[in-house]
Parts: sequence; C-alpha cells; structure tokens
Amino acid sequence: MKTDRRFRLARIWSNRELKKISGLFDGAVVNVSAKEDIDKEGSTYRQYFNNASDYWLTNLDAAPDHGFQGRANEILLDLTQPLKSELDRKFDVVFNHTTLEHIFDIRTAFHNLCSLSKDVVILVLPFCQTEHETSSYRDYWRLAPSCIRELFSEEGFTTVYESANNDFNAAVYTFFVATRHPESWRSRMPAHTPIETAGRWVGQEPLRWKDLLSLFLRSLLRR
Repeated sequence: MKTDRRFRLARIWSNRELKKISGLFDGAVVNVSAKEDIDKEGSTYRQYFNNASDYWLTNLDAAPDHGFQGRANEILLDLTQPLKSELDRKFDVVFNHTTLEHIFDIRTAFHNLCSLSKDVVILVLPFCQTEHETSSYRDYWRLAPSCIRELFSEEGFTTVYESANNDFNAAVYTFFVATRHPESWRSRMPAHTPIETAGRWVGQEPLRWKDLLSLFLRSLLRR
C-alpha cells in the first residue's frame, strides 16, 4: 500500500523515535488520550513499552473520536479539568501523541500531563501540518520547540531528548522527552542535537527532472 506522505510519514517517524527509548522504562506508563492505543502500523504502544511494570490508558469519554471503552487500566480524563488527587504523580512515564494541538486551554492540559508524572513525560506534537478537525474536536495550536522547552521548564522538567522529522512535502512532528530528574537520564538517552530549525523543507520547491538532469550534466563537466 502506498504511503500518503503528507500525513503518514510523520507518524512512522515518531514511532521510530519512540522505539529508540521505550525499552528504557520499567515503571508505570500511561498513554494519555490514547484512543485504542494503536500506532497505525499494526501494533499498539503497549507493545513498545515492553519493560513497563504497568500500562494504563486515558481517554476523554465514549464519543466516537474520544475512545473510552471501559477497559482494564483505562481512566476517564479531561485534560482541561483539575486533576484528581489520586492521579497526581501516579505514573513514572506519561506518553502523549498529538493531542495538545486540539485543546484550547493548552496551559492547563500541559500542566496536567506533567502532574501525572513522577519522572518522565514524552510528547509528540505537530509543528507543521494541514489543519485537521472534525465536529467533535478542533485544531488550535502549532508549538515551536522553544515553546515546548519553556512549558516544561515552568513545570520543573528538563528536556533530555528532542528531535524533528524533515520529510519533504509531509507533516513535521517534534518529539520531546523531559524529566524531573535529568541527572538520571541524560546518559541513557540517545545522542541528539537540540532542534535548531523545525520544518526546514517548508517553502522549498521539489526538484524537477530538468533540474536533476542539469545537475547531472554540470557534475560531468566538472570532472
């Protein structure tokens, strides 16, 4: 099946990024706003965190686009409402994939994601992509890497890993890992360079076959 590069490549890329680190975590993990927990490549995110001691899901409600089904280890959670005391720092790792862009009260939602975690938060966010919304959810935000770092800093977290894809003519996602205990994680995270320019391809025109031919002929003349 041919991949629709505009929408699928960023998901495939973010799955690869998560697989680099998911095996490091052996505590309680929660996928927030998980829907069915699927990675859209035939697997579930539960399978990524194969060393987790417990794995949980949260969803907003039972509406078709919100995913709640009353499964074991599934919690009803509205990120725009005050967090219940029993959920405060309940999990070692909080994972959230492309949700914050759909929440207008983003500061409350970000605060709640961090409050759920006693240690690590993993976020995947769209930096650049086509607006996507339905009658049951809206699409409000595109967060720059500097904004994500500052939001984490306000919550007492330090970013220890970050990256962004650069697939031409496709959505751009950012991937962030932040922690309350950076001294415990910096040496365990993959080597990386902080994001300097996300969406580098935006505004570029694809090379046409005539351009490619011209480049090839120029390379022959230089020999």
